[in-house]
Amino acid sequence: MGQLPKINDAAPHFSAKDQTGNIVTLEDFQGSWLVLYFYPKDNTPGCTTEAINFSEQQSVFQGLGVKILGVSPDSEKSHGKFIEKQQLNLQLLSDPDHAVAEAYGVWGLKKFMGKEYMGILRSTFLINPQGIIVYAWPKVKVKDHVADVLTQIRATCK
Repeated sequence: MGQLPKINDAAPHFSAKDQTGNIVTLEDFQGSWLVLYFYPKDNTPGCTTEAINFSEQQSVFQGLGVKILGVSPDSEKSHGKFIEKQQLNLQLLSDPDHAVAEAYGVWGLKKFMGKEYMGILRSTFLINPQGIIVYAWPKVKVKDHVADVLTQIRATCK
Protein backbone atom coordinates (compact mmCIF):
# COMPACT_ATOMS: atom_id res chain seq x y z
CA MET A 1 0.00 0.00 0.00
CA GLY A 2 1.25 3.43 -0.92
CA GLN A 3 0.85 6.51 1.20
CA LEU A 4 -1.83 9.09 0.46
CA PRO A 5 -0.11 12.08 -1.20
CA LYS A 6 -0.42 15.36 0.64
CA ILE A 7 -1.52 18.77 -0.58
CA ASN A 8 1.37 20.47 -2.44
CA ASP A 9 3.02 17.10 -3.24
CA ALA A 10 3.87 16.33 -6.84
CA ALA A 11 1.18 14.02 -8.18
CA PRO A 12 2.56 10.48 -8.53
CA HIS A 13 3.32 9.50 -12.12
CA PHE A 14 0.95 6.99 -13.69
CA SER A 15 0.68 5.11 -16.94
CA ALA A 16 -2.35 2.94 -17.69
CA LYS A 17 -4.70 2.01 -20.53
CA ASP A 18 -8.05 3.73 -21.01
CA GLN A 19 -11.28 2.15 -22.23
CA THR A 20 -10.00 2.18 -25.84
CA GLY A 21 -6.64 0.59 -24.99
CA ASN A 22 -4.67 3.84 -25.36
CA ILE A 23 -1.87 4.46 -22.85
CA VAL A 24 -2.60 7.50 -20.68
CA THR A 25 -0.01 9.17 -18.42
CA LEU A 26 -0.01 12.04 -15.95
CA GLU A 27 2.16 13.98 -18.41
CA ASP A 28 -0.70 13.91 -20.95
CA PHE A 29 -2.47 16.43 -18.68
CA GLN A 30 0.46 18.79 -18.17
CA GLY A 31 -0.81 22.34 -18.59
CA SER A 32 -4.38 21.35 -17.61
CA TRP A 33 -6.23 20.99 -14.35
CA LEU A 34 -7.14 17.37 -13.65
CA VAL A 35 -9.70 15.68 -11.43
CA LEU A 36 -8.38 12.16 -10.84
CA TYR A 37 -10.98 10.01 -9.14
CA PHE A 38 -10.64 6.44 -7.95
CA TYR A 39 -13.65 4.16 -7.65
CA PRO A 40 -14.02 0.47 -6.77
CA LYS A 41 -15.97 -1.17 -9.60
CA ASP A 42 -17.87 -0.51 -12.83
CA ASN A 43 -21.65 -0.97 -12.79
CA THR A 44 -22.08 -1.01 -9.01
CA PRO A 45 -24.61 1.42 -7.49
CA GLY A 46 -22.29 4.00 -5.89
CA CYS A 47 -19.74 3.89 -8.69
CA THR A 48 -22.43 4.26 -11.34
CA THR A 49 -23.94 7.26 -9.53
CA GLU A 50 -20.52 8.90 -9.19
CA ALA A 51 -19.65 8.33 -12.86
CA ILE A 52 -23.02 9.64 -14.05
CA ASN A 53 -22.67 12.71 -11.82
CA PHE A 54 -19.20 13.48 -13.21
CA SER A 55 -20.41 12.80 -16.74
CA GLU A 56 -23.44 15.08 -16.37
CA GLN A 57 -21.18 17.93 -15.23
CA GLN A 58 -18.49 17.29 -17.87
CA SER A 59 -19.31 20.48 -19.81
CA VAL A 60 -19.08 22.55 -16.60
CA PHE A 61 -15.67 21.04 -15.83
CA GLN A 62 -14.54 21.68 -19.41
CA GLY A 63 -15.73 25.28 -19.17
CA LEU A 64 -13.51 25.68 -16.11
CA GLY A 65 -10.56 24.15 -17.98
CA VAL A 66 -10.62 20.92 -15.95
CA LYS A 67 -10.31 17.37 -17.29
CA ILE A 68 -11.74 14.33 -15.51
CA LEU A 69 -10.15 10.90 -15.33
CA GLY A 70 -11.62 7.91 -13.47
CA VAL A 71 -9.56 4.91 -12.32
CA SER A 72 -10.63 1.44 -11.18
CA PRO A 73 -9.19 -2.08 -11.33
CA ASP A 74 -11.69 -3.05 -14.06
CA SER A 75 -10.49 -4.01 -17.56
CA GLU A 76 -10.59 -1.72 -20.59
CA LYS A 77 -13.41 -3.90 -21.96
CA SER A 78 -15.42 -3.49 -18.75
CA HIS A 79 -14.88 0.28 -18.88
CA GLY A 80 -16.05 0.37 -22.50
CA LYS A 81 -19.24 -1.51 -21.63
CA PHE A 82 -19.80 0.70 -18.54
CA ILE A 83 -19.42 3.86 -20.63
CA GLU A 84 -21.78 2.53 -23.31
CA LYS A 85 -24.41 1.22 -20.88
CA GLN A 86 -24.48 4.43 -18.79
CA GLN A 87 -23.89 6.79 -21.76
CA LEU A 88 -20.87 8.32 -20.02
CA ASN A 89 -18.58 10.90 -21.61
CA LEU A 90 -15.63 10.10 -19.35
CA GLN A 91 -12.17 8.67 -19.84
CA LEU A 92 -11.62 5.71 -17.52
CA LEU A 93 -8.30 4.02 -16.77
CA SER A 94 -7.86 0.32 -16.19
CA ASP A 95 -5.66 -0.43 -13.17
CA PRO A 96 -5.88 -4.24 -12.80
CA ASP A 97 -2.64 -4.56 -10.83
CA HIS A 98 -3.69 -1.50 -8.74
CA ALA A 99 -0.31 0.19 -9.38
CA VAL A 100 -1.95 3.60 -9.92
CA ALA A 101 -4.16 3.16 -6.84
CA GLU A 102 -1.13 2.18 -4.74
CA ALA A 103 0.88 5.17 -6.00
CA TYR A 104 -1.95 7.42 -4.76
CA GLY A 105 -2.37 5.54 -1.47
CA VAL A 106 -5.95 4.50 -2.22
CA TRP A 107 -5.49 0.70 -2.30
CA GLY A 108 -6.28 -0.53 1.18
CA LEU A 109 -8.19 -2.71 3.58
CA LYS A 110 -11.96 -2.48 3.24
CA LYS A 111 -14.75 -4.03 5.26
CA PHE A 112 -18.12 -5.07 3.88
CA MET A 113 -20.72 -7.27 5.54
CA GLY A 114 -18.22 -8.53 8.11
CA LYS A 115 -15.56 -9.42 5.54
CA GLU A 116 -12.20 -7.71 5.11
CA TYR A 117 -10.51 -7.44 1.72
CA MET A 118 -8.15 -5.20 -0.23
CA GLY A 119 -9.69 -2.74 -2.67
CA ILE A 120 -10.00 0.85 -3.86
CA LEU A 121 -10.72 3.41 -1.16
CA ARG A 122 -12.96 5.85 -3.05
CA SER A 123 -10.91 9.05 -3.33
CA THR A 124 -10.48 12.09 -5.59
CA PHE A 125 -7.53 14.38 -6.25
CA LEU A 126 -7.37 17.82 -7.86
CA ILE A 127 -4.07 18.26 -9.72
CA ASN A 128 -2.95 21.64 -11.03
CA PRO A 129 -1.42 22.28 -14.49
CA GLN A 130 2.08 21.90 -13.00
CA GLY A 131 1.29 18.38 -11.71
CA ILE A 132 0.88 19.35 -8.04
CA ILE A 133 -1.92 18.00 -5.84
CA VAL A 134 -3.85 21.03 -4.62
CA TYR A 135 -6.81 19.26 -3.01
CA ALA A 136 -7.74 15.72 -1.99
CA TRP A 137 -10.96 14.01 -0.99
CA PRO A 138 -10.11 10.77 0.84
CA LYS A 139 -12.97 8.44 1.83
CA VAL A 140 -15.44 9.98 -0.62
CA LYS A 141 -19.17 9.71 -0.02
CA VAL A 142 -20.88 9.74 -3.43
CA LYS A 143 -23.81 11.98 -2.49
CA ASP A 144 -22.94 15.61 -3.36
CA HIS A 145 -19.31 14.71 -4.13
CA VAL A 146 -19.26 16.15 -7.66
CA ALA A 147 -20.86 19.38 -6.39
CA ASP A 148 -18.17 19.56 -3.68
CA VAL A 149 -15.45 19.07 -6.30
CA LEU A 150 -16.91 21.84 -8.46
CA THR A 151 -17.12 24.19 -5.47
CA GLN A 152 -13.46 23.55 -4.66
CA ILE A 153 -12.42 24.00 -8.29
CA ARG A 154 -14.23 27.33 -8.53
CA ALA A 155 -12.39 28.46 -5.37
CA THR A 156 -9.00 27.12 -6.51
CA CYS A 157 -8.77 27.39 -10.30
CA LYS A 158 -8.95 31.15 -10.66
